[in-house]
This record gives sequence, C-alpha cells and structure tokens, in this order.
Amino acid sequence: MSTLNQWNEQIEAMLERVQKAPRYTGGEMNSVVKPWESVALHYGFCFPDTYEVGMSHLGMKILYGLVNQEPDQVCERFFMPWTDMKALMEAEGVPLFSLESRMPLYAFDMIGFTLQYEMSYTNILAMLRLGKVTVRACERGRDEPVVVAGGPCAFNPEPLADFIDAFMIGDGEEVTLEVTAAVRDWKPTGEPRETLLKKLAGIRGVYVPSLYDVAYAEDGTVASIRPNAPEAPERVARCVVTDLNTAYYPRSFPVPYTEVVFDRIMLEIMRGCTRGCRFCQAGMIYRPVRERSLETLRSLARDLERATGYEEMSLSSLSSGDYSCLPELIRTLMRDLNKEHVGISLPSLRIDSVLKESLEETQKMRKTSLTFAPEAGTQRLRDVINKGVTEQDLMEKVTDAFMGGWSSVKLYFMIGLPTETYEDLDGIADLAQKVVRCYFAVPKDKRAKGLRVTVSASSFVPKPVTPFQWEGQDTQESLKAKQAYLREKLRAVKGVNFNYHTPELSYLEACFSRGDRRLGRVLEAAVDRGCILDGWSDLFNFETWMEAFRDAGLDPDWYAYRRCGQDELLPWEVVDSGIDRRFLWREYERAQQARTTRDCRQGCNGCGLNRWKGVCALADAGHV
Repeated sequence: MSTLNQWNEQIEAMLERVQKAPRYTGGEMNSVVKPWESVALHYGFCFPDTYEVGMSHLGMKILYGLVNQEPDQVCERFFMPWTDMKALMEAEGVPLFSLESRMPLYAFDMIGFTLQYEMSYTNILAMLRLGKVTVRACERGRDEPVVVAGGPCAFNPEPLADFIDAFMIGDGEEVTLEVTAAVRDWKPTGEPRETLLKKLAGIRGVYVPSLYDVAYAEDGTVASIRPNAPEAPERVARCVVTDLNTAYYPRSFPVPYTEVVFDRIMLEIMRGCTRGCRFCQAGMIYRPVRERSLETLRSLARDLERATGYEEMSLSSLSSGDYSCLPELIRTLMRDLNKEHVGISLPSLRIDSVLKESLEETQKMRKTSLTFAPEAGTQRLRDVINKGVTEQDLMEKVTDAFMGGWSSVKLYFMIGLPTETYEDLDGIADLAQKVVRCYFAVPKDKRAKGLRVTVSASSFVPKPVTPFQWEGQDTQESLKAKQAYLREKLRAVKGVNFNYHTPELSYLEACFSRGDRRLGRVLEAAVDRGCILDGWSDLFNFETWMEAFRDAGLDPDWYAYRRCGQDELLPWEVVDSGIDRRFLWREYERAQQARTTRDCRQGCNGCGLNRWKGVCALADAGHV
C-alpha cells in the first residue's frame, strides 16, 4: 500500500493531466483542516456528483460546518471525480481521497452521502469502490467505515438499502451529531458492527435497513416490511427542526477556486411550504414552514459576506416570495451590504406572491434572471396539481418585473402531469406569448433591452410522500411527442427559448423514485457496465441501463408506468414522514376532480403532521 506522501506525489502528477484540476486540489478559503490524530471521529461527507455541483449544495455547507465545530470531530469533503481523473486513479491505484487531508475514503470512521436526485445512485457505488470501501453493507468488516445517507431521496431509501448502513430521515442538523457521537463512542469498544446499528436504530430519524425484512407478493408488490430486531421501530419518524433561529447555520463556508453551478452566498430564509402542490415532494417532506427572523438573517448575511467576499446573495427557500417580511428583509440587507455592492437574487418565486415592492428594492442592485413556475398551461391543470395561481397572477408579476428593469424571465412548466391534454400544452405556448406581449407593452423608456424568455418543461416524475405517489409516469413515446409539439408551438414565439429534459432520464428517475430493494441489483449491474455521472447528458447511456435491468431480471416499465392501488403497501412506507397517507389519498382524489385545497396558512387541512410533539405550535399558527 502506498503511503500518503506517495499518494500526494501521484495526485500532483495526475492533476497536470486532467480537466479542471481545481476540482481536486482543496485548500480553498474557509476549508477546515484538523490534525488527523487530534480528533476521535473522522467523517467523510460525500457528494455523489462533481465538485462544481456539490459545492453548490447548501446542505453540504451546513453539515460541513456543523461537524467541524465539534472539537473532537472532523468533516472532510469527497466528490465524484470526472471520468479522466477516475481512470487515472484506477490505473495508478490511488483511492478516492478527501480535499482537506487527501486521506483515502476507507480511512474514515463514517461516510455520509447526500441523496439529492435518483440518477446519482450509481455514483455512490462508484465512489465506494474507488475509495476501497466494501459496497454491500452486509459484507463490511468491523473496522470499515459506517456508511450513512440522508437528503430528500432518503424518504424512499429502499433502492439503496443493500449499500447503506443507516439512513438519516428529515432535517439533519440535530440527528447528524447524534449519529457521529454514537459512532465515536462505539469505535474503541470492540463491540460488533451489529451493536452499533441497533443503537443507531434507536435514534429518532434513523432507518437501518438490515434490521428490517421485506417480503413480496406474487404480483411483485411489497407484501410486508417488518423489523427483525426489537431496537428497530415499526416505522421511522423523520426529524424536524422546529426553530431555525436556534438551528445551526454556517457563518462561513469554503469558497471554490473554480466556477461552480451556484457561485454565491445562499441564505436560507425559511424552510417548508404551505401551498400543497400535489406533485411536489419537497412541499410535503419539509413541512411545517419555519422562518428565520430578520435579526438572525441580518447577522448571518453580514458574517457570510465578510467570510466569503461574494457579490451576490440568494435568498434561498422553496418559495422565497412567501417569506412573511420579504420587502423589509431585502431593504435591510441592501442597506447593510450597500458598501460591498452585494446583489440580492430572489429564486423560487411564486407568481401570486406579493413581489412588487421587493422587485422595486432589488432593482437598485444587479438584475439577475427572475424565475416563475406556473407549472401548467391551463387553469384546469393548475387546479389538478393544486398550484393555486392564475394567468392574471403571472401577467401582473412579469409586468412588474419588466417595469422594474428586468428583461430576462424563466418560466418552469411540467409535462406529463396526470389528466394532461394537448390543450394544456397549447396553454404553455399561449402563456409564453402573453409574457412577451407584457414586455412590449411596457414603454420603451422604462424597459430594459434584450428580452429573454426561457420556457423549461420537465417531465413529471411521481414521487413518494405526495398525492401523486400512486400515479404512473407518462410513457416515453408520449413525452417525446409532447416535447416535439411544444417545440413547434414555441418556435413561432419571438424571444422565447425552449428547454426540456430527456424522457429516458426521467423514466429512470421514476423507476428509482418509487423503487424497492430489488433495484439494488440493477444499480450494481449498471455500475459494472460503466453507468456513472448519468446526470450529465454526454455520459448518459439509456441502452446500457436497459441491459442492467435485464441483467437483474426486472422490468423497468413495471416500476415507472404502473399505477399503484389505494391499499397497496408502498416500499417507502417504512418511513413516517409525518404526512398521513389518508390525507395524500384524499388529495389524489381531489386532483381527479380538479378541486383545489387551500393554503395551510389559511387553516389546517389535516395532513397529520400536527400529531407530533414540537410542531403543534407551528400547526396552530397555520404553518403546517
């Protein structure tokens, strides 16, 4: 085995032969390096995609700072190397290494993966292999790292159940330190790995798949999911941080040397959403709404600007326009950061939010593109998905934006939604045309030059813990036909660009979104066949994936297209999200009737979350 010094020499030599060497160098401003022997617990945070994607992820910044503030623990970062670096590492026997100390993955006590999207799953297996960590959890030795995972996709942990020792479900600020402490305390005891896993299962929000037995019915559906140890609960309740003002948030974070996807300060102003869009998993699993106070945000913003030097700050949340004091927050931040010329961007805006005053404030700084999400082209379909917005809302808000000096607008839509017709697609083109007209209706002396309207149409993927979790996905053939139809419709609209996702990629997302444990065989076969970094279109090979399904003896159509029965036990129901399945089914039935459900701020709709201690006060305030 090579020494660390020899690895360093090899790594330095390899960096001269790869694209984007800063992906692997480390040493960024605000990165944390602790002497290896000075800490009791070494935690490797793994983002299963490239550096520029992972460094844009807010959750990584939170957990990185959270663990590193513990004096006896250290958190170091790992990212999936690009194909050129991966090939060199395999050829020269250099294992996957951390950015901070360049220690190999296998040397860490605990490895944590974030599950942000289904097509990153093969990268997890590839990173374990490259880091010389046993891939299957049941085969790991006592001294190998404990592999954990969290994030939104952990709400259906089953496709990765064969590879992850423990999943952390829900908000990670509190459960992460409970888990790291348990691993730290177990490490010197000499007790078997199973003892630790049973202890982890006793922590709220921790699901240990090896402590559950899954049986399947003759038709392929899940017949039962039962604990096989007394320490494992029947269902694993997710973790909920009830007060964001007291929750940990970093006041500095590593600043990359190279360009990343979102290269700015991300200031999380609130968490959760009360709108209840029926396709949206985040709107369900991040309930209840919790806001940070103006004073907390003001303090964080000042410290983050000083620590990073960024000239743009994004007010981050699922729906920033719903923050209760948004205009006041923007005025305060602009006043505080005026000397540093920091621009404020407003992503994730709802088109029915009260935005005019906020837009007038932000126009004093640089104007970034504004994003609105009508999601559907007609009011009927918007009612089906419970979007709760109207065409008039959109026209008023984009007019405010154009009057405020913006000329670049992004419109997000979804195709393949339940009950969709071609009339709904016509509505997308019609809305785009009307947005263009709104721009030209603004007097020339008040509008900015260079109109850019981008229409993005993603394909509907049914997600767990949503009213549409029982729905099948639209077929690839149908989605391709709809994309072609929209492309022709929008081609005639001046100033509009049309973007859409590959239907084959969305098809695989649907398979793994609602998949079960048997899909672990597919993931292994896919990695064996070279399927990695599939979120990058130039590396995605759909036919290879189909070969992996054949290798595993499984039918992907069954997973993607099948409509589940009302009483069917769904693979992810071992996890208790707090949302009652009766509420979800009721919302599913209302969708079939195009009946809307009110915003939770207008009164409780009985989703079930208020049965949990700690969120009752939030429910009483109308935030659940």
